[in-house]
Amino acid sequence: MIAKSKKSKFILLYHRTPFEEQINNKGERTWIDQKSPNGIIPTLRNLFRNQKDGTWIAWRKVDELTNANDEVIKMNKPSSFALRRIPLIEEEINSFYHVTSKESIWPILHTFPTYFDVNNADWNVFEEVNKRFAAAACDQAEEGAVIWIHDYNLWLTPFFIREQRSDVKIAFFHHTPFPGNDVFAILPWRRQIIESLLCCDLVGFHIPRYTENFARAANCLVGAQKGPKANVDEKFIAVGSALTEPTVTTSLRHAGRNIRLLSSPVGTSPDVILELMNTDVVREHSRKIQIGTKKNRKLILSASRVDYTKGNEELLLAFERLLIKRKDIHGKVVLMLACVSAASGMKIYDDTQRSIEEMAGRINGKFSQIDWVPIRLSTRRIPYDEMVAWFGQADICWITPLRDGLNLVAKEYVAARKSNGGVLVLSEFTGASVLLNGAILTNPYSHRRMDEAIEEAIAMKENEQLERMAAMTKSVESYTVKDWAEEQINELIEPTKS
Repeated sequence: MIAKSKKSKFILLYHRTPFEEQINNKGERTWIDQKSPNGIIPTLRNLFRNQKDGTWIAWRKVDELTNANDEVIKMNKPSSFALRRIPLIEEEINSFYHVTSKESIWPILHTFPTYFDVNNADWNVFEEVNKRFAAAACDQAEEGAVIWIHDYNLWLTPFFIREQRSDVKIAFFHHTPFPGNDVFAILPWRRQIIESLLCCDLVGFHIPRYTENFARAANCLVGAQKGPKANVDEKFIAVGSALTEPTVTTSLRHAGRNIRLLSSPVGTSPDVILELMNTDVVREHSRKIQIGTKKNRKLILSASRVDYTKGNEELLLAFERLLIKRKDIHGKVVLMLACVSAASGMKIYDDTQRSIEEMAGRINGKFSQIDWVPIRLSTRRIPYDEMVAWFGQADICWITPLRDGLNLVAKEYVAARKSNGGVLVLSEFTGASVLLNGAILTNPYSHRRMDEAIEEAIAMKENEQLERMAAMTKSVESYTVKDWAEEQINELIEPTKS
């Protein structure tokens, strides 16, 4: 049902909608819940339980822009809020999201400058889409409203909002890594991006390293003054990993404004996962995994997307080296690689998926026996209840991206293994590596370290597994996704005094 636009005290900007839209053959619209109860969208959606007359702003695809105005829809769950959707045609979505965001910005954020391609980017379209989001937010915002903006494809929105509204409070959260200044500076639009983020009252990142990288970029590129440093919060491991930081900058000063910086990693929902573990549907999935895949073997699970940043090819090569070296484990281990296909049709992702499939096929062809295939590869989107069953059955979870902002899969595996054994092998270039004290950290760029880590995981005794898992469970349960959302919002509304 289309509703008239109403001013809001709390506005959230994210390119995706809070529910999936379905249109039946009669042209009637229904809203379908997200499959994963643990994703970021359900968490953001739940913020509206405590926000009267809140608004979620996203985009919608239209065939043409003529007479296509912003659409405002009254939503009734989890509570009453407005969904405002900005019309974009396919060419704009492709330019803004698939080309500029994914081909130009994504490789820089993940420190893959050799994949950076600026030739097809149309920065004017990127600006225009950000302007539309900003205009919608300004139109929707009550005096003194809180506006929370999510992720890098809305980098310029804070600037366009602040141009029109000095009264609102603006927060921005980065769901990706933020790279070192020498890499970030490759972006031709670096100054405009930093200047926009400095229009916020609060800028949030998963871990202190990303916060420090941003603070340095702001200082070096536009002359923002760095505020005092503080010891990192106790939830972070302060030494030892590639991404650890013992201290972190808490604020910046620029153009007469004070910008607070907050390091707070997105959490998971351990209570939801444990509840799912005890459902009949998960038990049935677990039974099928035991019969069809595990068969009393040691099950290694790896789950990610098809993306060159995720390290799937490096992991497969490490598994191949393991099988070459350790003939004694042939028939006794099986790797489940759940690697969801990218839907964008981008050549780089198509090539990556082809490489993964060819590599898995070659390894299986080389080592398979009559009753044993070493690798199971799935590129379908696995329903969340089935994924929880895989977590519960996996003796080892092998998560080794070359770079990852956080990695919730690692946390979800830990949550599912509460009071049980299990081993987490984790890349030290994931944000989660500075949170999960008990994981076997590894360097996916090093053959030796990858090989040592997976062999250590296979050989680990149960008492050590239980001890490590207990430490990681404590970390996951003490800072959930709800804690993350509350920390971000509370810091914006009632800032902690440095």
